[in-house]
Amino acid sequence: MAIGSPPKGGPDSSRRRSQRVILTMRVTVRTEGGPKETSFEEETHTLVVNVHGALIALSGKVVKGQKLRLTNRRTQEEQMCRVASVAPTPGGKPQVGVEFLKPSPDFWRISFPPEDWVLPEPSSVTSDDR
Repeated sequence: MAIGSPPKGGPDSSRRRSQRVILTMRVTVRTEGGPKETSFEEETHTLVVNVHGALIALSGKVVKGQKLRLTNRRTQEEQMCRVASVAPTPGGKPQVGVEFLKPSPDFWRISFPPEDWVLPEPSSVTSDDR
């Protein structure tokens, strides 16, 4: 599992409310409400998680603002969320950002780093370090 923070000065850097953690976790996504002909249930996985939601790979067609039910397949806990973003990827499933309707820090069953945590800068190895 790797931990990341948004690039400084990027478009999302001022919007992040919690640390993101790169984590592949099995989830089930199910549409809520809407027309029956566009409803689906899909087993997929997360790409990135945080206290407020996740970035998931999703084949099912969704639109920004749409409500979904997300199930953590390990714990069977469910959480209502809304689609925050949809980004198509060439040759793969679109990446869909989902936001919990209520923050749920325990949904992923992991410990998140503190908000002021930052990745250390990579340093070059010198002969003295070996």
